[in-house]
Amino acid sequence: MFTIRNETENDYTIVEALIRKAFYNLYIPGCVEHYLAHIMRCHEDFIPELDFVAELDGQVIGSIMYTRAGLVDEAGREKAILTFGPVCILPEYQRMGYGASLMEYSFEKAVSLGYDVIVIFGSPANYVGRGFQSCRKHHICDENGKYPAAMMVKELVPHALDGRRQTYHGSPVMAFDEEAAGRYDDALEEMKKEHRPSQEEFYIMSHAFLEDK
Repeated sequence: MFTIRNETENDYTIVEALIRKAFYNLYIPGCVEHYLAHIMRCHEDFIPELDFVAELDGQVIGSIMYTRAGLVDEAGREKAILTFGPVCILPEYQRMGYGASLMEYSFEKAVSLGYDVIVIFGSPANYVGRGFQSCRKHHICDENGKYPAAMMVKELVPHALDGRRQTYHGSPVMAFDEEAAGRYDDALEEMKKEHRPSQEEFYIMSHAFLEDK
């Protein structure tokens, strides 16, 4: 049986372990996403109501966590939005539809809480099937005025965005100390850090920008 529910304190260690397993060596040798989850829960931008785990036959196999973010237009008007991450499914259960179900469930809950836009950073191949589009199409730029290829937007409610140029501001919790993340990882059960082709793919995507015109 596959179910989705809110994370509880009893899940914290399990969730961080599965995040670590899902992300290890994917984007860098090792990973930092489990540390982000560890510090995110006590941050003021964290949204417990949108903190979910996916269970298969009683085993936690996936997780998604949300934080508050914002958009600011050229007139200084602010709009409260969401971002999520880390989001993952244990490697042995990936490409089976569980991640899609987890995201779609969280989208419905986000709408019920009054949110209508999500902005994320990630590989477009993983998210365009869930309705995410290029930030450039919605005139949403980063704080440097650029349009990262890895930054995507989803309107949870149709026409929630009106085409005005807006700047995305993520939660400060995302700007964590990577050295602290490394120390946190080093204190856990050892996993072998490796170089993989996916890391170069991530480097290229995360350093690519769309033309502003």
